[in-house]
Parts: sequence; C-alpha cells; structure tokens
Amino acid sequence: MKKILFSSALVALVSLPAFAHTALMSCIDNGDGSVTCEAGFSDGSSASGVEFKVLQNGKVIIEGKFDKDSMYTFKKPEGEYKARMFAGEGHEVIVDSKDISK
Repeated sequence: MKKILFSSALVALVSLPAFAHTALMSCIDNGDGSVTCEAGFSDGSSASGVEFKVLQNGKVIIEGKFDKDSMYTFKKPEGEYKARMFAGEGHEVIVDSKDISK
C-alpha cells in the first residue's frame, strides 16, 4: 500500500511542472508605427533570449529574440500579421494583429 501511495505522489509531483510553466505574451500598438510585445512564463520566469517572429501570409518578415526585459519592439507591418513567441515544444504563443491593443 505504501508503494502505491508513494508512486501516486511521485507521479503527481512529476506532472506539476507541466502545468506551472505556461508561455504568455501580450502585444500593444504604441501608436507611433511600432508594436511592443512582452512575454514571460506563468511561473514568473523571464522570456529573455526567447525566439520572436512576425509572420505575414505564412512568411517570416521580422525575427529576433526578446530583450533582457522580455520585450520586443518592431515596426508595424502594413496589413494583417501574426506575432509569435516560441520557447520550444508546448511553449508557443501567437497573437493575431487584430487582437493587438491600441
């Protein structure tokens, strides 16, 4: 019985990190022709150095990495586009241009 209880507790603890590290990103139109996206993780960790891309019609038009403050500012493209944060499998956030706050 103790082995079953221990095994169940171990499985629960190992599963916990999977739920505690969700990627987050929000973007805002700065009103000056630029957009700033800020990213991070639900456990409070930084997104500094994480891959960032802007895609338009399925093509990458801007690419870089989040700065030390987990921010990335770019010139706002004409038309519709998507901002993408990618920190590995299961850690991707895509923000559509029509969802960007002004």
